[in-house]
Amino acid sequence: MDLDLIQVTPRLHMLRFAIGQAYLWRDADDDLTLIDAGWAGSAAPVEAAVRRAGLRPAGLRRIVLTHCHRDHVGAAAELAERYGAEVLAHPSDAPVIRGEAPVPEPALLDWEVPLYEHGLTVPEAPPTRVDREPVDGEELGFGDGARVVHTPGHTDGSIAVHLPRHGVLFTGDTVASVGHVGLGVFHVDRVEAQASMRRLAALAPEVVCFGHGDPLTTDAAATLKAAADRDAAEPVA
Repeated sequence: MDLDLIQVTPRLHMLRFAIGQAYLWRDADDDLTLIDAGWAGSAAPVEAAVRRAGLRPAGLRRIVLTHCHRDHVGAAAELAERYGAEVLAHPSDAPVIRGEAPVPEPALLDWEVPLYEHGLTVPEAPPTRVDREPVDGEELGFGDGARVVHTPGHTDGSIAVHLPRHGVLFTGDTVASVGHVGLGVFHVDRVEAQASMRRLAALAPEVVCFGHGDPLTTDAAATLKAAADRDAAEPVA
């Protein structure tokens, strides 16, 4: 498996899988952070991508999981074991990631059903240790003050990661950029996901990185707000 490696900003690269993607943030050559971890069995391709970015996999210090789905958790266990990286996930999704609770079933719209079945072709993630369970507003120890933004709806423990000093926002799967920027798919609670999307848009980021689709690097705040105004309007009573 070869991964596409795309530089997003001088400190940030995207690692693109056949389904989904992960992100590599560099604070220093020996202080690297993965946001999500791609597919099970992909540790070696991830390592190769890190090297192509001019960095050493041994510098991996932490893996932040935006939620419990297999295309985001997959390689976390193997990478954490190899490099002693800390694994972080929200308390509501941590039991699923550790294999102590089942993956929550989404409330699928009719048109989402075939897409969801395609997503299940991704290898199932193995049980993965979670070393730290940060909650909303908590600092994560990288990115000059990266913070958790709890974004329930896609899963109960979905999070975004906001780097306010760098204007960077990682949305997980609450928002996607496949064809156009919009509300993501496969939510356990669509109304909650809409509320979470509105909250993310209010952060007015300069760069937006999605779990699926190309990052936004120009007019990001306006594009995200327009998408939220369209897809995450207040529910009609």
